[in-house]
Amino acid sequence: MPLTKQKKENIIKDIEEKLEKQKSMIFIDFANASVKELTEIRNKLKNEGNEMKVAKKNLIQIAFKNKKIDLDIKKLSGEIAIIFGYEDEIKPAKTIYQLTKNKKNKIIGGWIGNTYYESEKIISLAQLPGKEQLLGMLLGTLNAPITNFVNVLEGNIRNFVYALSAIKDKK
Repeated sequence: MPLTKQKKENIIKDIEEKLEKQKSMIFIDFANASVKELTEIRNKLKNEGNEMKVAKKNLIQIAFKNKKIDLDIKKLSGEIAIIFGYEDEIKPAKTIYQLTKNKKNKIIGGWIGNTYYESEKIISLAQLPGKEQLLGMLLGTLNAPITNFVNVLEGNIRNFVYALSAIKDKK
């Protein structure tokens, strides 16, 4: 059943609202996805504060044009679903990569900031450690010299106690 003009306008308006809030967009080809797989993807994204929108390329293109996003959506292959990242730029790419790496669905590309990236770049970004993990690594690196200094100071005291204990055991 074809969409009415009013429904098309509502879809375009909905996409435009999402475009205003988004920090990143990931484009996937969902042509080979089952309803169960799409539902699983939607639920996982929703739990992380992201959202997936499926619409016709023409409607997406109109919304992009209205928001002055210079990307020709019609050049992207397959049936397009857009994953909108609202909180973190890379988290949606990580989630989609984890959910689609063993399936027939594939990442086509992504829009981060004001730049379009091909699928290879998005996949490489998705494989990087997460923000929390990187901060933990940085904290560990910054904390290492202090920890090592404390261990060195404790070593002298520990050796002194061992020496006193050995003298006590001899007597």
